[in-house]
Amino acid sequence: MAVNAQLDAWYINDSEEDQRLPHHLEPKLYVPVQKLAELGLAHWVLDSNNYEHDMELRKIRAERGYTYQDIVDIAPDLLPNYEANLKNFYKEHMHADEEIRFILAGSGYFDVRDFDDRWIRIWAKKNDMLVVPAGMYHRFTLDESEYIKALRLFKGYPVWTPHYRPQDEHPSRIQQITL
Repeated sequence: MAVNAQLDAWYINDSEEDQRLPHHLEPKLYVPVQKLAELGLAHWVLDSNNYEHDMELRKIRAERGYTYQDIVDIAPDLLPNYEANLKNFYKEHMHADEEIRFILAGSGYFDVRDFDDRWIRIWAKKNDMLVVPAGMYHRFTLDESEYIKALRLFKGYPVWTPHYRPQDEHPSRIQQITL
């Protein structure tokens, strides 16, 4: 995992409370970045105020083949059908390709499954760039700030097809679990 700073991540409880809450275990159990790297996640801290000219971002894009980008703004007053969409983002799924998000403003949670099928919550904040590997079960929700603006990167034409669990026979899932 490429890491330029600490990434806040922890194991979460299975509470049915609002998904936008931190959901820490008691006592809290944080996950070191090395564990995230072992799961295949990548993370950088970049300058979101200068992302259009950031040389490190350009280098990452070239090395990893990210050729397409768009920007998504998620907040109650910005996203049509906000509550329904947020619930949809929170359904456990995986993708055949990496999911790449560079947080330009705000914050939110990416929950990912470890190899023991336990949820790890990753708090993605401004300047974090996170790559969730293909085949990794995950979900997304906003935190209590209820706002995030993210640059989405793709290899080629954007494909954002969620494959809802179970997908254990999907080639990307098989590759993920054999890391």
